[in-house]
Amino acid sequence: MYIHGKNKYFDFTHRWMETPPKFDFHLHDRFEIYFFIAGDVHYLIDKNVYPLSYGDMLILNNRELHKPTFRSNAPYENVVIHFDPSIAAGLALVSDFPLLDCFVNRPQGEANRITLIGSRLDDALALFKKAELLLSEPQDGADLLLTACMIELLVLVNQAFRDHRSDTGYSPAATNEKLGPLLEYIDGHLEHDLTLEALERQFYMNRYYLSRLFRKHTGSTIHEYILLKRIARAKKLLQEGHNVTAACEGSGFNDYSHFIRMFKRLVGVPPGQYRNR
Repeated sequence: MYIHGKNKYFDFTHRWMETPPKFDFHLHDRFEIYFFIAGDVHYLIDKNVYPLSYGDMLILNNRELHKPTFRSNAPYENVVIHFDPSIAAGLALVSDFPLLDCFVNRPQGEANRITLIGSRLDDALALFKKAELLLSEPQDGADLLLTACMIELLVLVNQAFRDHRSDTGYSPAATNEKLGPLLEYIDGHLEHDLTLEALERQFYMNRYYLSRLFRKHTGSTIHEYILLKRIARAKKLLQEGHNVTAACEGSGFNDYSHFIRMFKRLVGVPPGQYRNR
C-alpha cells in the first residue's frame, strides 16, 4: 500500500509492504530524500553500504547510484521524496539559506545517512503527516501548502546534516572488506577496461567468485553497476558542458552507438538532448 502525490517540484510517496519489493540500481534526475521506518535493509549508495534503522534519513543527489538490499522478508515501510533542485534558484530572492547544501557539498557517495532523533525526528514525522493530509484531502491552496511543507523539510534536513557532521563526523558505511576495494576501483577507473577478465587480473580473484561476491552483497550484477556508474559520469560531463563524444569517451564507453543507445534507454532522452535542456 502507498500514499502518493506530486506537484511541479516535489514527488511524495509513503510506502508500506508486507514483503519487500525488488529494486535494481537506479539514478534519478531529481534529488531524493529517503526516510526509513521499518524493514531489514542495507542501502548501497555508490561505493558505500548503509545499514538502516528507524529514524535514518538518506540524502541523494542526481549523480549517486543507489539500491536497497533486503536481508529478510520483514515488512518494509519508508517515505521517499523526489524534488527538482531548481526550486532553490526560485527561492534565492527570498532567502540565502542553502537548501541544496547537504546534497551537493559533500564527497560523492559519502555522508548520505543522517539519523534523526528527539524533536527533529518528531518535526520530520509531523511534516510527512501534513504532506499526506494535503494529498489525501485536497483543498484550495493545497499545492502551495505542500511546497511550503517540503521547503520546511529541506531546511530541517540541512540543519540535521550540519549538526550530525559536526557532532559525529561523516556517517560510517559498512562496506564488505572484499567488496569495498572492488567498488573503489570501479569508481576510480570508469574510463578503463572493467571487464570481468580485467577485474580478475587486478584483484587476483576468479571472475566467477567476483560475480558471486557482488551479487551476494548487492543483489545485482557487476555489469549493471558499471553501466549505471558510467551513465552517471556521462550525465555529469554533459551537465558541465562537454560534448557528446567527450562524455562517451570520458565515461568509459568504447562504442559511440552503444553509448547513445544505453543513455537513451536509461535516462529517457539522447545525450545531446540531455546536454541542451
